[in-house]
Amino acid sequence: MKISSNFDAGSIEIVSTDNYEDIQLRLRSDNAADFAQWFYFRVQGVAYQACTFNFTNAGDSTYPEGWVDYQAMASYDRINWFRVPTRYDNGVLTIQHAPLANSVYYAYFEPYSYEQHLNLLGQAQGSGLCQISDLGSTVQQRDINLLTIGNEVESDLKIWVIGRQHPGETMAEWFIEGLLNRLLDPQDPTSRALLDKATFYIVPNINPDGAVLGNLRSNAAGANLNREWAEPSLERSPEVLAVRSKMLETGVDLFLDIHGDEAIPYVFLAGTEGIAGWNPQRQTVADKFRHHLLLASPDYQTKHGYPPNEAGKANMSIASNWIGEHFNCLAFTLEMPFKDNANLPDDDFGWNGQRSLRLGETMLSPIYAVINNLRS
Repeated sequence: MKISSNFDAGSIEIVSTDNYEDIQLRLRSDNAADFAQWFYFRVQGVAYQACTFNFTNAGDSTYPEGWVDYQAMASYDRINWFRVPTRYDNGVLTIQHAPLANSVYYAYFEPYSYEQHLNLLGQAQGSGLCQISDLGSTVQQRDINLLTIGNEVESDLKIWVIGRQHPGETMAEWFIEGLLNRLLDPQDPTSRALLDKATFYIVPNINPDGAVLGNLRSNAAGANLNREWAEPSLERSPEVLAVRSKMLETGVDLFLDIHGDEAIPYVFLAGTEGIAGWNPQRQTVADKFRHHLLLASPDYQTKHGYPPNEAGKANMSIASNWIGEHFNCLAFTLEMPFKDNANLPDDDFGWNGQRSLRLGETMLSPIYAVINNLRS
């Protein structure tokens, strides 16, 4: 048996591989921070062996409640991913699986590789409707790329969408792939109507360093980017600094920040009710957006999620709060589950890349529903 993780987004610590029935592993922390939850590794030489993988430090992970009712993901080809039996007892996460081939991969969630990211940029540019621009470089000198879709005229509404501030939340880039698929379809009437009125600015992966390093929540400098928006710095959070600078240049009328939640098995939106500038008009438009997302997708719901902040108590280092306040605009954080979606459970796949992608396609519908209310 051989276990390895020396590849894009790979992450695991090996304790013992002496016994197929008690393979002992440890979750590895982010490269420069203490966050630990993401895993992604390859096992070889185990065809038809009943394997038991025990993550001995799961109880000390960043979100131990994320392991309750969680099922790990596995793949033989890194294209088709499925769920495998997993349990959590006394601080130990245990995967039990008898692979049907000699080489198998296990991951916390369906990965979205840096190569996929670059391919997504190329495919978007190839549509003829999209321009790629470089906003700067990450801590490790990777590109921070922006996709601009629309006419870029001054009267256009400015819609911003970013993903993977937390790099282990790979469902965010799957979501953005779906959104781009529909937005760049010249035969889609909703897309055409939106692009008559708005320009979209999309950053599919704002944290490519963290993604490649196999981090859960931080960039290469150990910064949680979604706590850097009030005072980003070139040394600690150049990714936020670059994107924020472009936003200050273009303006923002609607902002969506795409994430995944480790513990809550639902799709939900977190708004900006706690910012100082929140008012009844914003509440009306936010309610309309939520209502039309409910109509568009049975995967979405409004009963479960984060409680809204008290008035004036919002954390202004969080992207949606800072942007909502600074630009006086509608801003949301969208959360998707790492587990299955309890609204529409699927025993074989749980929540996965394709479901995230479909939700991204759906998101154009509530945007269209509120497009005429964003500046009123």
